[in-house]
Amino acid sequence: MGIDIGGTGIKGAVVDVDSGELLTDRIKKPTPEGGEPEAIAAVVKEVIDELKVTDADLHVGVCFPAAIMDGKTLSAANVSKKWIGFEAEKLFEKTLGRPIHFVNDADAAGYAEGRYGAAKGVKGLVIMTTLGTGIGTALLNDGVLIVNAELGHLEIEGKDYETKASFAAKERDDLSWKHWAKRLQKYYSRLEALLYPRLIIVGGGVSKQYEEFLPLLDLRAEIVPAKLRNNAGILGAAALASESKPAF
Repeated sequence: MGIDIGGTGIKGAVVDVDSGELLTDRIKKPTPEGGEPEAIAAVVKEVIDELKVTDADLHVGVCFPAAIMDGKTLSAANVSKKWIGFEAEKLFEKTLGRPIHFVNDADAAGYAEGRYGAAKGVKGLVIMTTLGTGIGTALLNDGVLIVNAELGHLEIEGKDYETKASFAAKERDDLSWKHWAKRLQKYYSRLEALLYPRLIIVGGGVSKQYEEFLPLLDLRAEIVPAKLRNNAGILGAAALASESKPAF
């Protein structure tokens, strides 16, 4: 089972980790206002309850928009600051009554694209970016995930640039596709100047409309939409849970 927690929505499904297909309908609920730990954990439990999964041995992966180390959330983007330094994995395991595998949301999406999607079989450095409430990033080098790359927070022109180039910023500032693409150009050009990727993948819900903005970008690396769209976090969280083989 994969659970994907975002700044605006929490969604989950049961996954066939061999094929990368959803075995159930995707359940989605809004993220509680304020994004506080206990409230989010309660909604995750609601999602799992609606999935009606009775198999206690089912591996469960939960992905979350924060840098994560040893089960703790070390940052908090677009959720409550109470998550900073918080024992998040313990909270979810207590609320759900089962062990989980806890991972950054962009890392989960990037892992899924490497295993099932646009980065499958690609050699060299791949950067996965998710454009949504913020900008999530994941790094894959020869298919190996390098965790906790918070490159959405690159400082450009004195600003944390996810506040200027995320899809939420496009909506907030009522930008046309053309004007949003100019901000994305600055962001992706800076990524290229620092890391020289072979491939850049663009995910998040807006990737369904990739033809409106990707052709406007002029980059050295190939840039493509995510194949798994908004299911990437669910798939990656479930796959990583299966790979981790927790002791149930």
